Amino acid sequence: MQQERPFDLLNKSIGKQVLVQLKSSTSIRGKITSFDAHMNIVMEDAEELSNGELKAKLGTILLRGGNIIFISPV
Repeated sequence: MQQERPFDLLNKSIGKQVLVQLKSSTSIRGKITSFDAHMNIVMEDAEELSNGELKAKLGTILLRGGNIIFISPV
């Protein structure tokens, strides 16, 4: 089985809903619309979560790649 590279997985996630965990312990849920080589990610319909519960609706946002700990499909 061939291993996928991180950018291959991000490409497959475009248009799909994901959960992003940030260094600040903030969780963001939304759809990835694009990303760049630094793993900066643009998301739409983004929501901030606290303990799995909706804290705030953020709309379209840009997450800096250096602040991201992990990205998981929802």
